[in-house]
Amino acid sequence: MTQTAGRFLIYFLLLLTLQAADGGLPPSSSDPRTPGTLQMATLLERLAREAIPVQNRFLSEERARDLRKFIASRPPTADTTGLRFELASELLKAGHNPEALTLFQKVDEDLQKRGTPAQGANRINLLLNQVLCHLRDGELLNCLSNHTSESCLLPIQGGGIHRWQNGSRQAMSGLTNLLNEFPGNLSARWLLNVAAMTVGEYPAGVPTPWLIPPATFASSYDIKRFPEVAVGAGLAVNELSGGSVVEDFDGDDRLDVMVTSIGLRDQMHFYHNNGDGTFSERTREAGLVGLTGGLNLISADFDNDGHPDVLVLRGAWMREQGRHPNSLLRNRGDGTFDDVTEAAGLLSFHPTQTAVWFDFDGDGWLDLFVGNESIQGSPPHPCELFHNNRNGTFTEMAAAAGLAVSAYVKGVTMADYNNDGRPDLYLSLLGQPNQLFRNDGPQPGASSSSTNWKFTEVGAAAGVTLPIYSFPTWFFDYDNDGWEDLFVAGYKIDNVGDIAADYLGLPNHGERAKLFHNRGDGTFADVTREMGLDHVLHAMGCNYGDLDNDGWLDFYLGTGDPDLLTLVPNRMFRNAEGKVFQDVTTSGGFGHLQKGHGVSFADLDNDGDQDVFEDLGGAVSGDVYPNVLFANPGHGHHWLKLQLVGVKANRSAIGARLKVTVARPAGVRTVHRTVSTGASFGGNPLRQEIGLGDATEIREVEIRWPGSGTVQKVSGLQLDQFYRLREGTPAPEWVPLPKFALPGPDAPGGTPHHHP
Repeated sequence: MTQTAGRFLIYFLLLLTLQAADGGLPPSSSDPRTPGTLQMATLLERLAREAIPVQNRFLSEERARDLRKFIASRPPTADTTGLRFELASELLKAGHNPEALTLFQKVDEDLQKRGTPAQGANRINLLLNQVLCHLRDGELLNCLSNHTSESCLLPIQGGGIHRWQNGSRQAMSGLTNLLNEFPGNLSARWLLNVAAMTVGEYPAGVPTPWLIPPATFASSYDIKRFPEVAVGAGLAVNELSGGSVVEDFDGDDRLDVMVTSIGLRDQMHFYHNNGDGTFSERTREAGLVGLTGGLNLISADFDNDGHPDVLVLRGAWMREQGRHPNSLLRNRGDGTFDDVTEAAGLLSFHPTQTAVWFDFDGDGWLDLFVGNESIQGSPPHPCELFHNNRNGTFTEMAAAAGLAVSAYVKGVTMADYNNDGRPDLYLSLLGQPNQLFRNDGPQPGASSSSTNWKFTEVGAAAGVTLPIYSFPTWFFDYDNDGWEDLFVAGYKIDNVGDIAADYLGLPNHGERAKLFHNRGDGTFADVTREMGLDHVLHAMGCNYGDLDNDGWLDFYLGTGDPDLLTLVPNRMFRNAEGKVFQDVTTSGGFGHLQKGHGVSFADLDNDGDQDVFEDLGGAVSGDVYPNVLFANPGHGHHWLKLQLVGVKANRSAIGARLKVTVARPAGVRTVHRTVSTGASFGGNPLRQEIGLGDATEIREVEIRWPGSGTVQKVSGLQLDQFYRLREGTPAPEWVPLPKFALPGPDAPGGTPHHHP
């Protein structure tokens, strides 16, 4: 098959006749798009047309089309078995499940007739692909066409049980046969249990030797069920993997939602919060039509005008085919956005999905670090550091600052980990030691501090280089001691069997997550095991927040492996007073089996507790799924919302440190927070939503403003209220929040909608 694949590559390239032309929609008198947006839309359409399917593994539809042409061009006597297997694989990834199944079966029959049946791992692979065709067919008929609020939530029950069960039953038959032949195959065992759930026959319908006991999925704490309400809320767009950001983009004190999808022609979407539990799509009105693609979003007010802007990151995982521009969308304050990427000096062409806004030199203006993806044997794509020129433009200076890293960067996060007043950077690298860059400030005698800034790599000395195969990451003060701790998720498995093995406590090859506790001396202690996180948490999307308003930060991980066989639940972990993290995936109803990407914790209905929005869907062209919104049922704890407005500090107050001191029945307590949009794959609102548990009084809020280091103390704040605090202004502004309710599960709202 290797030689066949090589021949396919050579001839496939000869078949390609791609033509470049300008794209984008023509402007009209009613078109709200700016010239910058139209220019970017035209560029993105041209890049989509120029895409080379054989070099982009996510273009399954196009790859299947060209493979079919190539097979048809082969002489009748040519052996096309390997090519037909590849075609079946691409058809499966593109969502053409019956056709893919027929091809897989024909390949199997032909190998049997020739006396060369697939053996060992090849046979398992062939059988699993046939099973997957059945599973995907069942998913299409049920989870998409007959979508409910319980669809694909592990353990599947109630409304998640399939109405049309033929696909799952065919899969169960195939998996049973496979396990009879290969009884130790954990991938097949896992999928058999999942398939049995979809027909309502778990656990009783799974033979004892292959059963994964229900206790395996039990939560260690009852967080209460968070019903899934995206359809009724109008947020269940049905697309591929992408980013999410939740923010009040129009200043009405209601949080809006923006999402992207990785497909080269997948339109990004903007949803306006109607203030009644529903959202209306305002993509066209916002001037965003034609802005496509992107796997992540990050918001910040880069120009200090009081309107949160958005950065769209593109090209991730696509290697040289991912030379796509990012987009900087300036919020014009009137409900529209302007793509100012080129005008701002940010136009570059590198594959990426991760970046972070931070004011590295403390001048009151946000700078931008972009982590690009470089792989061995291909041209390097160094990371970029853009210094804010304070006039709407940026200057790239990564090399001068010591940050021009060429590696496969999958996550970037920032924090002042050593409490010296300067924000530092952590880079999560896939396949090599992670890096921590200490911000050492301007060099002595430098004529211009901003252009002579120095970062020093101290990852090994700090003890934070693991895991070697990692992806999402973030700093957060999980134990409320005033020092920023660090989480890094692992991202490497042989197959879904490694996830099954981890659940069952069996040996496996999966990369494990790491939680590092900040010792306060520039080093970190690995506390993964004692904190209950020593697991194969195969994560992409991520973010953190406070599910139950107890004042301790929890987190959610979205699984996102492109492999269609990796049907594993997204995982939620509750922070039990900084002593241990409890898996509350099942009790909260968070265990979605679909691929999880951008995650946002945000109080979307202004009732005081954080809901959880997640962008779902895979990477290959047929792996679409509606996004989800988990509504918080409430836990009876107190809270405080704060929007910080920088004056000397950057307007967004990104990097500001908060210490909230409260009285409670057991005594005085402090809760620490840092202003940011959260983790490296998903965007929380910049206004701080702080749980205060059983507090009886807010004694004081202390703010350490970034850059200037000014310490401001505010008293007189009331529980369960929202305030706007302006740097240097002693009196807080009370903001009356409009409260409303999100819809219930399966509330009317239509079926999940798909935008081609």
